[in-house]
Amino acid sequence: MSTAILTGQPVPGSSIEADLRSLGFDLRTAADAAEAETVLAEVPGDERVALVDARFVGHVHALRLGLTDPRFPLAGIPGAVTAQPAGRQALTRAMARENSAGGGTTLVDSLADRILTALDADGTGVHRPELGSLVAAVPADPQARNEARQAVADVDDEAVRLKSAVKARDGFFTTYCISPYSRYIARWCARRGLTPNQVTTASLITALIAAACAATGTRGGFVAAGVLLIASFVLDCTDGQLARYSLQYSTLGAWLDATFDRAKEYAYYAGLALGAARGGDDVWALALGAMVLQTCRHVVDFSFNEANHDATANTSPTAALSDKLDSVGWTVWVRRMIVLPIGERWAMIAVLTAVTTPRITFYALLIGCAFAATYTTAGRVLRSLTRKARRTDRAAGALADLADSGPLAQGFAEALKKPARGLPGFTAPVIALLGGLAVVLTAALTDFGGPWPVVAALGYALTSGLAVARPLKGALDWLVPPFLRAAEYGTVLVLAVKADVDGALPAAFGLVAAVAYHHYDTVYRIRGDAGAPPAWLVRSIGGHEGRTLFVTVLAALLTASQFKVALTALAVAVALVVLVESIRFWVAAHQGGAPAVHDEGEPA
Repeated sequence: MSTAILTGQPVPGSSIEADLRSLGFDLRTAADAAEAETVLAEVPGDERVALVDARFVGHVHALRLGLTDPRFPLAGIPGAVTAQPAGRQALTRAMARENSAGGGTTLVDSLADRILTALDADGTGVHRPELGSLVAAVPADPQARNEARQAVADVDDEAVRLKSAVKARDGFFTTYCISPYSRYIARWCARRGLTPNQVTTASLITALIAAACAATGTRGGFVAAGVLLIASFVLDCTDGQLARYSLQYSTLGAWLDATFDRAKEYAYYAGLALGAARGGDDVWALALGAMVLQTCRHVVDFSFNEANHDATANTSPTAALSDKLDSVGWTVWVRRMIVLPIGERWAMIAVLTAVTTPRITFYALLIGCAFAATYTTAGRVLRSLTRKARRTDRAAGALADLADSGPLAQGFAEALKKPARGLPGFTAPVIALLGGLAVVLTAALTDFGGPWPVVAALGYALTSGLAVARPLKGALDWLVPPFLRAAEYGTVLVLAVKADVDGALPAAFGLVAAVAYHHYDTVYRIRGDAGAPPAWLVRSIGGHEGRTLFVTVLAALLTASQFKVALTALAVAVALVVLVESIRFWVAAHQGGAPAVHDEGEPA
């Protein structure tokens, strides 16, 4: 329920009352500021309330942007201000001070604008949406009102709304091949009362059907899979556009949008591997390799952004060069395409699925993603080395959470705090890299079932603890989480290959998928300012070093066939624990009124 308090005398011919009702507001009126304060006190504290000048002239979408966006406790545009329950106290306080200052008897000036000024004076954060060509004004006389009405008539409100539904920055394929028509699908969905979460779910179901078609192993199935994968991506774009078109943002929606993207892509990899197996070609190692590579790419993105988004003195000649290149239009699109973002990547996968084989599809995917990972990581390393930035405690905490250290690594970190202080600033990523390489290479270069991978895994737990023994504030410390992810996932992949038994690689695929979900969930919690998953969850699933050690112990103690069964059981156990806790958390956050957000998606 939402209530709008219309202040001042109504203007003949004004559509403001109808506009507010169309946005779902119940209307109350107030002749002056004192009466407005009284009416404000009568509105239940758990409702959104808006204060709107009766003389307001503007587009309906300007009012929608200013008064209905669920992401902000306080928001305003010229002539209107709104507060959700979280911002209600600040609005009430500003209103009371406005009246006590002697402003309660007249509305010659806009009361809403005076309240906005008072909120700014308090240092309260008030969201002011970018209106662009949209009109929002409080004309002071008939001539100004006529001019404002003419300005409203000159701009197509619906065209602006449709255009703003599309992300300002997106990949080439999405921008030119999907968004020109998916925005109209979003509008069609909005007019029929569909929600972004429903469209997100439809996208997931479509992708799962695509994976099932690929799993048939027939040419017709592969063609259908490619078509359905593109259809799923269209719906994936539509859900975000629908959220922006109708301002239906939510905590749960952001989580669903982000996690379903990963689930769709990795389920499709599994479908391709199953389809290839039906044709006598075993590509599970390629499928698992593609998932490992893609997940590590995402961790690079997440870690770099968390390390630098609130850094101070965050300047770099490399970043300045990038800004200069942005002024040359074609370079922008080339640089966006070569990182193989989700649109280009899914289009490539869909086309290759339809016209080639799963093996060729995975080869192309691995080569493309490896090049993209090298390009983006090298650029970020160069930026980190050339920028003069001071990382915050919050950034160091986020990187420590992304590291996913379990009891072993944390114990070693505590024991090594003092010697770690004397190490150079660049040593954390070097130690993480060397420890990870040691365990992966040992598993690869020794026979399956030998003791040396266990020894290397113990060393990996020690080096992992040393890597996080002091705050991760170094220029390249954002590399620590992706190095740890690559070590854990790579060890599972190598041991499954070395087992050389049917079913080991699919079991490893399931285990890495479950663990990767946990790592993505950690990212989305941090992004939502909810902190990392609870410590009991990390302890119960062992942390990255605990799982790595456990898998090497299983390989040393069990036969290849038994190892396959153990990997399967471990995958199921980890998936159950992390999924149940994740779903519990996000549903509770949604029901508890957590700040509404919408994840705009990663470029990769």
